[in-house]
Amino acid sequence: MTKKYQKSLFIFRRDLRLDDNTALLEATKQSQKIIPIFIYDPQQITNKNKYLSKNALQFMFKSITDLKKQLHNRKGKLYELYGISDKVIEDVIKQNKIDAIFFNKDYTPFSKRRDEKIEKLCKKYHIDCNSFHDELINNPEEIFTKQVKPYTIFTPYFKAASKLSIKKPQIFPKIFFVHEPIESSYKNIPSIKIIKNNNIAERGGRKESQKIVKNIKKFKNYNKERNFPALDATTKLSAHNKFGTSSIREIYYAIKENLGLDNDLIQELYWRDFFTYIADHFPHVFKGPFKEKYKKIKWKNNRTWFKNWCNGTTGFPIVDAGMRKLNQTGFMHNRVRMITASFLVKDLHINWQWGEKYFAQHLVDYDPAVNNGNWQWVASTGADAQPYFRIFNPWLQQKKFDKDCIYIKKWVPELKDIPTKDLNNWFRTHKNYNISYPKPMVDHTEQVKITKKFYKI
Repeated sequence: MTKKYQKSLFIFRRDLRLDDNTALLEATKQSQKIIPIFIYDPQQITNKNKYLSKNALQFMFKSITDLKKQLHNRKGKLYELYGISDKVIEDVIKQNKIDAIFFNKDYTPFSKRRDEKIEKLCKKYHIDCNSFHDELINNPEEIFTKQVKPYTIFTPYFKAASKLSIKKPQIFPKIFFVHEPIESSYKNIPSIKIIKNNNIAERGGRKESQKIVKNIKKFKNYNKERNFPALDATTKLSAHNKFGTSSIREIYYAIKENLGLDNDLIQELYWRDFFTYIADHFPHVFKGPFKEKYKKIKWKNNRTWFKNWCNGTTGFPIVDAGMRKLNQTGFMHNRVRMITASFLVKDLHINWQWGEKYFAQHLVDYDPAVNNGNWQWVASTGADAQPYFRIFNPWLQQKKFDKDCIYIKKWVPELKDIPTKDLNNWFRTHKNYNISYPKPMVDHTEQVKITKKFYKI
């Protein structure tokens, strides 16, 4: 059967896999030849990006290495190019007789601007531009209220989205890629200075994500155990979701078929979709609060306090354990993310955007929309956020979710010899010990009173 295109360019991004890759599958159906490329854009992978996470970059490199193996098994090659995306693509178009470009969509303002430039390029050179929704369970441009407005509350969004059909994962067909000459100037990618983190929590690549997906039954008790950071009860799929080493549909159906739709993992996937949906429809969230009245909050932004929070030296054991694990491994348990974020915003009265940026620079699973959504939820500034008067008490959170202090003693070794009973009352008992660990830097009860005042705008 004659195919529509003689030679197509496929751009890999947050979809570092062959199987169940929507745009790639469409490219194979419509193209005689496919040139697969990955573009290292200096706007994203160098220090020009103030939100750069070297842990996430390390994960991405490993995932790309795995992708190259997948392509090699099909006698293909990934062309790794360096430069501003539209400039690189224009040069490739000039070198090769390309008649179509395929890629999967992303939803951040940066991504949309980049893709608009690619669309203009295609018009300039009379090339078809084919883009597809692949990253999320559902297309964010198809879910609206009866008034044809975007949802801003999770529950009605979830009800509407969960009624939509979800296509089954598709295996990549048995085709082989064709090698094409691309000028060697692009082979000399400038070395990216990154110190390898041997303690990184999540390993990149499809092989690693498929191990988790195929053993998803391990998380049958996720609903009961998910909030306890000392347990190995979370999937560690978040970075794989970010870089698409397994598709969101593969993960969804693995959970559905092995654990059922009542497993909280399903709802977590929809929360990821929801935060991306909000970012897609309300891009101002990347510049400030979703609820714009909270722009008026006068944050204290004490830089010494912020440094203590970053370093895990606040004197609040559960907070410090979380921050130290983040700094060492690039990962933080979701419950602890909420505790540490709430502490920064509502105990230290520091702008949530400072915390958002710090997490972005350290998380192996950094996803702009999800990170922003989570921070705005905690700060009570976001769509469907917790009310401002709901404030996590770090002492009670510690007692409830790490009552034996296993997590705390692992990540805050200064406290390993302190009796658990005393650690769970550290706001009082710290006075009885002369150790290198700092005393609590603030009085939680007093800070809460201040918080409730300055949120009343």
